[in-house]
Amino acid sequence: MARMNLAQWLEHIERQHPSAIALGLERVREVAARMGLGKPAAQVVTVAGTNGKGSTVAFVEAIARAAGWKVGAYTSPHLSRYNERVRIDGEDASDEALADAFAAVEAARGDVPLTYFEYGTLAALWLFQRASLDLAVLEVGLGGRLDAVNIVDPDVAVITTVDIDHTDWLGADREAIGHEKAGIARAWKPLVLGEVTAPSSVLAHAYAIGAGVIQLGNDFFHEPAGEGRWRWREVGAELDLPDPQLAAPVQRANAATAIAALRALPHSPPESAYAAGVAAAGLPGRLQSFDRGGVEVVVDVAHNPQAARELAAWLRARPAAAGTAAVLAVLADKDAAAIVEPLAAEIARWHLAGLEGARGQDVGAFAARLEGTAAAGGSRDPGVAAALARALEAAPPGGRVLVFGSFLTAAAALDALHSGR
Repeated sequence: MARMNLAQWLEHIERQHPSAIALGLERVREVAARMGLGKPAAQVVTVAGTNGKGSTVAFVEAIARAAGWKVGAYTSPHLSRYNERVRIDGEDASDEALADAFAAVEAARGDVPLTYFEYGTLAALWLFQRASLDLAVLEVGLGGRLDAVNIVDPDVAVITTVDIDHTDWLGADREAIGHEKAGIARAWKPLVLGEVTAPSSVLAHAYAIGAGVIQLGNDFFHEPAGEGRWRWREVGAELDLPDPQLAAPVQRANAATAIAALRALPHSPPESAYAAGVAAAGLPGRLQSFDRGGVEVVVDVAHNPQAARELAAWLRARPAAAGTAAVLAVLADKDAAAIVEPLAAEIARWHLAGLEGARGQDVGAFAARLEGTAAAGGSRDPGVAAALARALEAAPPGGRVLVFGSFLTAAAALDALHSGR
C-alpha cells in the first residue's frame, strides 16, 4: 500500500471489518504472532471495569512516572484526537508513529479482518514493544475476557467497578458482566478490585484460577485525613496523600485502586512516588470545569446509570447558588431513562441534543425515549454545541451547566468551549 497519513489510516481501518464490535481473541492473536509481539513492557497492568478505568489508568501512569519509570498507556475512546489513545512517557503518540504502527499491522494481517479497536490495540502494542518501557498500562475496551487487550498476560489485573452497561455484549446483570470482566485475571497473579461489593462471579473466577484477590474495603482502604488530604492503608502500611486534582469523590477510590495495583507488582514504585503521582494525575472530561461569564460549565463523560449516580452525589455535595441545568446527549444503544433518573432531583432545566455517527440519534428520537422522565420536556437542539449555547444563554449568574451523556458529548462540548462557540 502507498504510504498513508494518520487520517487516511483511520479511514482505512474503519472499513476493514463488517462490525464495529466483534469480540474474540483468535484473529487478533494470529496477527500479533505474525508481528512478533511479545510482552509490551517489563511489567504490565491491565484495567477493566464499567466506570473508572480511564481515571485509574491515569493514576497508575502518573505515579509510575513520578517514580522515574518509562510508561506506556493505552486507553479508549479518545476525546479530541486519536493520538490520545497511545501515550509513551507522558506524550501522545505522533501521527507518524501511529501511521508506521498501522502499516506494520496491515502488513502482517493478510486477509484476517480486524475491527477498528483491534487495529488500534495491535498498533499500540507494536509501539510499546519498541519503546523499552518499564510499565505498560492497558485499558480494556469492552468487557475483558474477549477484548483484544486480553491477548497480553498482565502482572496485575484490575477491575474498577462492575455495573450495568453494554448488555447486548456482556449480559443483563452484574454477575454476567462481572464474569466477562474477570477474564483479564491470570492464574496465581494479583487481581485488584476497586469496589467493596464485587459480584460473586468475579470472586468465583479468581478462586477457580488461583488469582490473588486484593479488594477495596477488605485488603486496602481509603479514608479522610483532614482538609485536602486522605489516607491509603493496608495491614502494616499507610500513605498520607493529597486529594486528587480529579474532582469527583469516587476519584479517591480510583486512586486507592491504582496504588494497590502498583504495590502488587513484582517491582513496585518507592513510597515517595505515590503522593506526587496522585497530585499530578489529570484527565479531560472528568468533571472538567470552566467559567463562562459567572456560570460554571462542567463537562463529564458519564454515560451509564452508575456514572449518573456518582454525578448526582457530586452535585448534592456542591450545589450551585443559582441551580444546575443539564445538557444531555446519549448514544442510541444506552438506557437514557436510567441515566436521567438518578439526576432528576438535582437538575432544574434540561437541554437535549442529538449525536451524529453510527451509534448516534437525532434529538427527536432521543426525546421520544425520554418520555415519562424528568428530562422529557427539555429543549431540543440538533447538536451539543447549540444546546450548550442555549443553556448558557438561559443560565443566571451563579448557575451551573452540566454537559454529559457520552464521550462524544464531552468532546463536542470541549470543542465548543475551547473554540468560543
